[in-house]
Amino acid sequence: MNTKEELSLQVLVVTMNQNDFSLIEKMKIKGNALIGNQCARNQVESYSNENGSVTMYSFNERGVGLNRNNLLMRATADIVLFADDDVVYDEGYQELILNEFKKHPEADVITFNVVPIPDTIPPDLNLKWKKVGKLNCLKYGAPRIAARLDKLRSKNLYYSLLFGGGAKYSSGEDSLFIMDCVKSGLKIYAAPVKIGYVYFETSSWFTGYTAKYFKDKGLFFYYLSPRFYKLLCLQYCFRRGNLFKEFYTAKQAYKLMIEGVKLHKIGEY
Repeated sequence: MNTKEELSLQVLVVTMNQNDFSLIEKMKIKGNALIGNQCARNQVESYSNENGSVTMYSFNERGVGLNRNNLLMRATADIVLFADDDVVYDEGYQELILNEFKKHPEADVITFNVVPIPDTIPPDLNLKWKKVGKLNCLKYGAPRIAARLDKLRSKNLYYSLLFGGGAKYSSGEDSLFIMDCVKSGLKIYAAPVKIGYVYFETSSWFTGYTAKYFKDKGLFFYYLSPRFYKLLCLQYCFRRGNLFKEFYTAKQAYKLMIEGVKLHKIGEY
């Protein structure tokens, strides 16, 4: 635990194709931030004002996990807040986050509430302060997660380069990261504190319920739990079957998920 009286915070924003710092104003970031900008150039730019300092790392590469790791490696604050470029923060978000870490020195990681827009998307919000473990950790996307940087580094915790937008396999990188935090022994809690909104637009990775979608999903469950991945695949097929029944039966989807794992193990997927 950091013993300093005052804690510092950095927002770690991943984005693409930015040409200036206007994203900071759009997201209503008031303090220190690092921006990971995947684009067609390699450049480092910084500025400071009365609110704090911002550095943008522009790299000609792809992969959201790689982008987050680039910022994690360069972060310097006591507390880091993961962010996507479709988040808009509430006034005073810094104080809200830092106050929770001050009130709860036992917490290594805290998840907050970020309300989805449009409101047709049902929010899954923290309603009370509670412990987060293996059975309830998978619902937290990156923009809800803040962590003590020294605790992440002490456990060598970084994002998977295999999953997520721009990677070989589709989504799941956030779930794998927070599960790794749980498995490493970090103390994770959910706080009933709202820090902003997230605007959902067209997904950058979802292209429909294709064969690749199910192979990737099976592989995600395998990396999540090599021991119980078959059960996780099975429950997913029956619990979410109505979503893809026009394309595959639950049995067909399950077979594709297991096939993805088998092919991956022999280096063919």
